[in-house]
Amino acid sequence: MPLALFLVCERQIAGAVGFPLDDSWIHLHFARNLAEGGGFAYNPGRPVAGSTAPLWTLLLAAGAVVVGPSVALAKAVGVACGVGAALITRRAALALGAPAPLALVAAVGLLWTGPMTWGALSGMEVTLAALLVAAALLAHARERLFWSAWWAALAALARPEAVLLVPCLALARPLGVRRLAAFGAVTAAALLPVALFGLWTAGSPFPATAAAKVEGGLLGWLGGLHEPLAVTLLTRPRRFLAEWVAWLARTQWVLPLALLPGLAIAWRRSGRALGAVALVLLAHPLGMAMLAPYRGPAFQEGRYSIHLLPVAFVVLAVVAGAAHPALATGRAHVAPRLSGRVGATPHLSQATHGPSRPRGPRYNRLAALATTAYLVSAALTLAPAATRYGWAVQNIDAMQVHLGRWLDGHVPPTARLAVNDIGAIAYFSRREIVDLMGLVTPEIIPYRRRGEGGIVQYLLETCPDHVVIFPAWFPDLAARADLLEPVYRVRLERNEVAGAAEMVVYRLKRCAV
Repeated sequence: MPLALFLVCERQIAGAVGFPLDDSWIHLHFARNLAEGGGFAYNPGRPVAGSTAPLWTLLLAAGAVVVGPSVALAKAVGVACGVGAALITRRAALALGAPAPLALVAAVGLLWTGPMTWGALSGMEVTLAALLVAAALLAHARERLFWSAWWAALAALARPEAVLLVPCLALARPLGVRRLAAFGAVTAAALLPVALFGLWTAGSPFPATAAAKVEGGLLGWLGGLHEPLAVTLLTRPRRFLAEWVAWLARTQWVLPLALLPGLAIAWRRSGRALGAVALVLLAHPLGMAMLAPYRGPAFQEGRYSIHLLPVAFVVLAVVAGAAHPALATGRAHVAPRLSGRVGATPHLSQATHGPSRPRGPRYNRLAALATTAYLVSAALTLAPAATRYGWAVQNIDAMQVHLGRWLDGHVPPTARLAVNDIGAIAYFSRREIVDLMGLVTPEIIPYRRRGEGGIVQYLLETCPDHVVIFPAWFPDLAARADLLEPVYRVRLERNEVAGAAEMVVYRLKRCAV
């Protein structure tokens, strides 16, 4: 149902299939270059660490080798990862002690969220990250040390914020040399190649996209962005935490219960085996705020947060099972309490619940009614989410995709384009790109820190043929009639996701001599 609803809205509003973000086209452009032998490069032959989700880019490239790059490929892989995440979420909930019906509700609840459906169809990496987080959770529940560390490390390659899950999983059993070595070695093995590639191509151990986007915090400080300590440690964490709670509530009204109430019950119910893992739900907004802040947890339908929804739904399923142990089976249920010892097996709680007592038809009807009410409330959030998705696809198709096709037909194949949105314009025009934001042109980042004057200087030094920008982002540059001549423009009547309502193609009139 959610997928069908979103696809119908996409067809009705946008009139064609597409992506709700320009960044989706960035992944597909990288993937096509890889599949065609151009390397991990945006401009073929010039390697650059320009993807914060390299695992997703590589997965799309593998698919492109087999069937060719396309919107359908990205959507199919995203949907498959989303369904896989739901299936593994159910198994993880069962392994952690949730009753079978509640584990099933957790899986269905995950699929029936607007952000998860958006992620599956977005061409972005979020459902892959959710799948890997769920796999790490299941491996942890089954006490598979290596696999829990491995899936968590891969999740960080799909969505870097997922790295916060690694210490939470490590702390979920008593720490020892073997456990520390496993998580440390596996995480390093997964992330070291990315860090080395970043150093080689962008001069930093993290992708150029992170260096270009980060707004402060520890990563910003390392890159020369200094801000008041109170902002890093107090103001932004408080704001991100409030935004995180609001986003969870908007996604599904019961999800905020997975935070403080859920954490308390999870610790009491399963000890650190679940309680420590659930701490990632609090660590996420605080870590985002203090380590590498860029916008907030709810930004763009929660694209930086969706990967943690499996954890939240598993916590809720286990907590609800502890509160109502006979909910699904019709009999009193004593669920296993997970041991905190490495290598230990689940054992039954020693608490005495008394003899099993069958529940009557009235109880079963109430349970069915509660489950139905939950799914109906989830469905009510899908309609507005699907509408937002449809308008987002329309915006990207009407602006960036349209401009990419226009440039392909109106500028020479050898033209160099300086742009601030590099995805669809590069994909459809297949022209050489100069990225004014620095995502795939890290050389411009020092110029950007000097403001628009620095960007003008970079343009004069590098001399692209055309400049394609939002004038609202660069008002001083757009006003330079001596430098830029407008030749084409697109304006959105209803702007939902684009950086501004108008984007203009300019011809660069002169360069530095």
